[in-house]
This record gives sequence, C-alpha cells and structure tokens, in this order.
Amino acid sequence: MKRMIAIVAGVALLGVAAFAQAQEPRWTTVVDGKKMGDFGRVGAANWRIEGGAIVADKLDGKDPAYLVTKTPYKDFQIYAEFWTDEEANSGIFIRCKDPTKIDAVLCYEVNIFDKRPDPSYGTGAIVDVAKVVPMPKAAGKWNTYEITAQGNHFVVVLNGQKTVDVTNDRLLAAGPIALQYGSGVVKFRKVQIRSL
Repeated sequence: MKRMIAIVAGVALLGVAAFAQAQEPRWTTVVDGKKMGDFGRVGAANWRIEGGAIVADKLDGKDPAYLVTKTPYKDFQIYAEFWTDEEANSGIFIRCKDPTKIDAVLCYEVNIFDKRPDPSYGTGAIVDVAKVVPMPKAAGKWNTYEITAQGNHFVVVLNGQKTVDVTNDRLLAAGPIALQYGSGVVKFRKVQIRSL
C-alpha cells in the first residue's frame, strides 16, 4: 500500500512539473551564431556569420546600422551573449517605436559602449533613462546581458551583476528589438527572447 501511494504521489508530482513547464514562457532564439536570422535592416554594416557569431566590424556610411526583429515585443526577457573590442559602440535597443528609425529617443537603448564620452550612460546603462556607476567594462571578453522589461519596470543584469533596476514612464510600451553596430568589432553569438 505504501508503495502504491508513493507511485501515485510521484506520478502526480511529474504531472504538476510538466504542467508548470508547459505554462512557463518559451524562449525564442533570434541569434544562434549559425545563420543570420530573419531581421530587417536599418543602415548598412558588414554583418556576417563568423566563428559561431553574427559579426560586424565596418559601416557602409557614417550612421550606425541595426538588425531589427520583425516581431514586436511588449513585456519580455532577453538573454544575450556578446563580445566587443575596446573601440566598439553597440547596444540592444528595445521597444522601438518605429522599426525603420532606431535611436535612443524612439527606443530604450541598453548600451554597450565602454568609451562613451559620458560613461554614466555607457555599458550597462539604459541611455537617458538609467545611469550606471561605476560603468563596467565589456571589451575583450564574452559577456551576458539579461534584460527584463515589464510594464514601466526595467532590469538589466550584465555578467550576473545588476546594473539597472528602474521604472520609467516614457511610455514606449511595445516594439521590435534591434542589435546595433556603430564602431569597432561587435559579435552576438546568442540572443533569446521570451514574452512575459
């Protein structure tokens, strides 16, 4: 009898675990390092697949270039793995108002820019929304970003360290996500998104 109760309890626990897993939002991989993915493009850079990552190291023109998701996102989490050199100017732009015009006014810009003239909005910050002091350095190594946007609450975690936890009422409620190339060498080997 005890054995039967243990078996029934085990099956019930497995069922609860399976139900909980089914209810948890699923991650969508937008960058896997093997193919370019289904992005719109704003501006022109030499984006390519190289060494298991999407890489850019040259602009065609003077304006930054972006890979823009075709899907808009409202409340979500992003997990991203990126590498930059010391000269890089990059970032992950979220909730972009217009998928053809990407900037820190029409989007929230989670910055990757170790040499930004005003370092308070450099790597780890959300430009003009949340400063980071002291600014962490990302150049020359693989880094992880975990970005959560839920309503007007934003959390940014760089390499396991929280750099931003802020509420902001700018009211950019939803929109696509964009990966930026501005200068230097920029690599994204993995980017995943899940809706909340």
